[in-house]
Amino acid sequence: MIKKTFLFALLGVFGLQVQAQLEEQIEETEKELKALKADSVDGWKNGGAFAVNFSQVSLKNWAAGGANSIAINSFFNYFFHYTKGNMTWDNNFDLGYGMIQQGEGARWIKSDDKIDFTSKLGKRASKKWNYAGLLNFRSQFTDGYATPAQIKRISDFLSPAYVLAAVGMDYKPNANFTMFIAPLTSKSTIVMDEDLSNAGAFGVDPGLHYRGEFGGYMRMMYTKSFKVKALKGVTYTTKFDIFSNYANNPGNVDINWENLLAMKINQYLSANLATHMIYDDDIMINVIREDGSEGTGPRLQFKQWFGAGFAYKF
Repeated sequence: MIKKTFLFALLGVFGLQVQAQLEEQIEETEKELKALKADSVDGWKNGGAFAVNFSQVSLKNWAAGGANSIAINSFFNYFFHYTKGNMTWDNNFDLGYGMIQQGEGARWIKSDDKIDFTSKLGKRASKKWNYAGLLNFRSQFTDGYATPAQIKRISDFLSPAYVLAAVGMDYKPNANFTMFIAPLTSKSTIVMDEDLSNAGAFGVDPGLHYRGEFGGYMRMMYTKSFKVKALKGVTYTTKFDIFSNYANNPGNVDINWENLLAMKINQYLSANLATHMIYDDDIMINVIREDGSEGTGPRLQFKQWFGAGFAYKF
């Protein structure tokens, strides 16, 4: 009798757990359907996020050694999308800037500097495919230097700037993923600074301010906001771009890959982990070889930063 009672009680608890899980799944499904329905309504939809991350180290009579440091990183993202029947117009701004001071009385140097704007116009071809045209602009806000001494300037506003115009097909199987494939793509590299232009920086011929390329382009973007309790408040976004110049070494593709893991602590506090990888066959990087000699050549560029601080979504 006791065993049967225990078994029925166990089955009852299990049934309640299953019922609770089913109710939770139904609730999540209803939310997704409502969001999907809201997304399909004609008109404007906009929003964004802003975050400022801060870190600081202070040392005094520290036997292990080290240096005082202060670092501030910020990013701003804003989107505004328009839908009208079978037409869509998606626009995204991504801005980032960071500064760091390492050592007492040392100069502030930048640790991040990004301007990235993308506009994509599409017309529905089928349930998951759109005819699309894309325009992308990338540059930076301020001067960039090779070393913290800030003697040799290696970049500036509009030096470089990249303008990419492409026509192709956009694949959207769901609200989280998009893949744009463009066999007809124009890529322009702009170097407005005279010194950098005369040095032939960023693949532009010495003395010129512009370089044009024609080729194929692909851009993939994936965003995931986790629903499970252990990862609630965590959002992962990745953007991956490749470009191949048909006329000059088409196998040496340009790569631009960005990742952002945003972890929301509460309404106004968050932690963010970001990585950015670039490979461009036309950008020459100064390197020190194993034998101590200097050389230049295309290199894989990689940047990573982590910070915690104020964040606000709107």
